[in-house]
Parts: sequence; structure tokens; C-alpha cells
Amino acid sequence: MTPRSWLFVPADDPRKLARIGSSGADAVILDLEDSVAPARKAQARALALETLNGPRNGEVWVRVNPLPSGLADPDLAAVMPGAPDGVVLPKCASAADVAALGAWLDGLETGDRFRRTRILPIATETPGALFALGSYAHAPSARLAGLTWGAEDLSTAVGAETNRTPDGGYTDLCRLARALCLAGAAAAGVPAIETVYPDLKDLAGLEAYAAQGRREGFSGMLAIHPAQVEPINRAFTPSVEAVEAARRVVALFEAEPGAGVLAMDGRMLDAPHLAQARRILAADAALRDKIQAK
Repeated sequence: MTPRSWLFVPADDPRKLARIGSSGADAVILDLEDSVAPARKAQARALALETLNGPRNGEVWVRVNPLPSGLADPDLAAVMPGAPDGVVLPKCASAADVAALGAWLDGLETGDRFRRTRILPIATETPGALFALGSYAHAPSARLAGLTWGAEDLSTAVGAETNRTPDGGYTDLCRLARALCLAGAAAAGVPAIETVYPDLKDLAGLEAYAAQGRREGFSGMLAIHPAQVEPINRAFTPSVEAVEAARRVVALFEAEPGAGVLAMDGRMLDAPHLAQARRILAADAALRDKIQAK
């Protein structure tokens, strides 16, 4: 299943790393990039590998440094022996970066892990990247796990003083980046992952934001604090009502296999409604399988 919650954890902080198993996050991202000072990169790599070699309660990913930084090579060399579930690639310019990282991983994976490590690009952190969101439809499909986006680096890159409007909404540039992330992910046939909610104290606002993201098509969300995990998981878990309604839609079309349009509860339903109902049921089934496997 696509993780609902993706929790960033600084890879140089042993105290925080020790608590990831109890965070409740579907996926933990060991961060070697922004949250780690240059002087602590080597220590962070060593701690990340130690964490990867320990017990796991959910997926464990690693955010490496950007490819042009020259730091991604030592990052990957240090952590790949621990077989992370995937690599988060910041400041990804296009699908060409995914292909380049994939080729890099080919040389580092061994045995049954060959070509198993997935890639989640942060696909909107540079201005030029916005023009390449459609390229991910041609990315190596076996590795591309989804697309996510970010507002902070993008705003800084264009010299913006803020990425928010006075009413708290995103600026036009960030709304465009978010929309293109959704469209690019859909074109590539992979999940779109919502960006972080930076106000750690506003859990009600977080849950409303996550729920809005789910309604608009996102499949999960990044988190920057363990307290954000539970509201995100709740927002991206199909409700009992939604699952029951989806079952009714699917059953209705199965009973009339030749119909293109059907009515239910006074609403007209067609192929897009059936596809959405099937997505809801697939997400519910995957979550139930995960719970049973624990």
C-alpha cells in the first residue's frame, strides 16, 4: 500500500531515531539533507545505516542530498548496505534525475534487492522543475514510487518573501506547483504525496489540510513531527461510509455490466465514479492487509 504518513527524522539525532518504531508512521524518512549540518553528514550516514540494520515497524526511506551537490554519492554508498525501502530525491529536476539515480542504485543493489529500491522525487523545488512534471510519465516505472512537492525551496529560488497569502493560503506559484504535482503523478500512474504542514501546534489545521489533500487526489502526506502522524493517518484512511458507498457503486455496475451510466441515490454515475470507487476499495483492502500482517 502507499504510505499514508511519511515522517522525516534527522539522521544525526540518536534520540529521535530511537523513537521511530513507536511513531505510528507508515514510512519514516531518515533525513541526510536539510536537517543535518554539513559537519554532521558523516555521523548522520553512520546512524542511518545503524537504523536501517535495526528492527523496522513500517517502511524506512532515506532522503539523500541533491544529485548536483556531490553528496548523494557518499550518502548512497553509506546507506545502501542497509537496504532502505526507498530513496527520497530532493531538488529533482526531471525524470532524467530519476533515471540517473536508478542507474546509480543498479550498481549498489545486490542479490534479491537488485532494482527493488524505489524513488520518491521532490519534484517542484526548483523553478525549472515545474516545466518537467510531465516527464515522469516516462520515468523508470519500477522505481518511481510517487511524486511529492515542496514550497520552501521553490519560493526561495524565485526570491519570494513568503509562500503564503495574507489569508493563509498558498501563493499562485505554490498552488501551481501543487497542482502540477498532482497532474504529473496521475500522468505517470503513481501516487501524489502532499507536502508538509509547518505549524506543529495546529493539529486541527493539519487534519483539515490533509483531508483537503485527500479529497483533491493526494494519497498520503509528509510529516515533520510524530504528533502529526496520527491526524495524517486518520485523514488518509477511507471512512466506513466511503467504503460502504464504494461497495454499492461497484455492485451496481457489476449488476449491469453493459451500462455506461447508472443512478444511485438520485445521482448519475459513470466510469469515473466506478474508477474512484475501486480506488477506495483497493486502499481499504491494502490497509486491512497491512494491519493483519502486523
